[in-house]
Amino acid sequence: MKILFMGTPDFALEILKSLYGTENEIVGVVTQPDKPKGRGYKMIPPPVKVFAENNGIPVFQPQTLKDGAFLETLEELSPDMIIVAAYGKILPEYILNFPEFGCICAHASLLPKYRGAAPIQRAIIDGEGQTGVTAMYMDAGIDTGDMIFSEKVDILPDDDFEAVHDKLAAAGSKVILKTVEVASEGALPREKQDDSMATYAEKITREDRVIDFEKSAAEVCNRIRGLCPFPKAYAYLPDGHILQITKAVVTGEKGSVPGEVISSDCEGFTVACGEGSVKVLRVVPEGKGAMGAADFMRGRRISVGDVLNGESK
Repeated sequence: MKILFMGTPDFALEILKSLYGTENEIVGVVTQPDKPKGRGYKMIPPPVKVFAENNGIPVFQPQTLKDGAFLETLEELSPDMIIVAAYGKILPEYILNFPEFGCICAHASLLPKYRGAAPIQRAIIDGEGQTGVTAMYMDAGIDTGDMIFSEKVDILPDDDFEAVHDKLAAAGSKVILKTVEVASEGALPREKQDDSMATYAEKITREDRVIDFEKSAAEVCNRIRGLCPFPKAYAYLPDGHILQITKAVVTGEKGSVPGEVISSDCEGFTVACGEGSVKVLRVVPEGKGAMGAADFMRGRRISVGDVLNGESK
């Protein structure tokens, strides 16, 4: 099977690695352009590009795919199948319709739930106990194509975004390898999605990162772990500075004012919620590195009785 791979971040990288270790020919990798990062705005290549270049796979980083911009290259590569994993751009129909065995996407959810840009984060934030990866035929819609195979993954109570991401990357590799193997032997199965069961996982915004302590303790913890280690959930300290919170657990303590620090110990400090409370264990203060919540409190930046807010003063 001649495969063109389209993907950008670490999730895609793991799937590309698994394909590279098979007898299939990776005729090329299409990924997003390098982006400036850090204080020096150094141009950083996507993880998929680094792996491809290190292994002699041709790399393509088109600024646009519209109006047939990639058609000539596509004809030269002549892939039998296109595998897409978190590429980051909508594919025009001339690409979707090109390969004999179709454009196959590894989407990080059990479709039709969590179509869209942030399925992993949204599943954790929503308190789901299970998610997975679905291999599907791509069509003109957003994650609406016919399903082929899926692989389920449990979300454990203390799993954060990073932990679930890594599980899903492994599951994605498994489901794509199965798809390619079955396709090379015969026809792949097709199952239409039930649109009435669909949900949409919108891109994470700055507003999504703000912790609302009016919510239940479970909801607060789900948001914190769903956004850790990136982009991180946060609240405002009484002095108006941002405090990113990267780890917290539900506790049985009760408080009357949501957001109020009601106790502290050698592990961290406890904050009242609309229902129950959370013990904060790890934080990233504004302008500083990650640290234990107890160390932060010993630095006298916060005290029992202070109130964390969802808005700056």
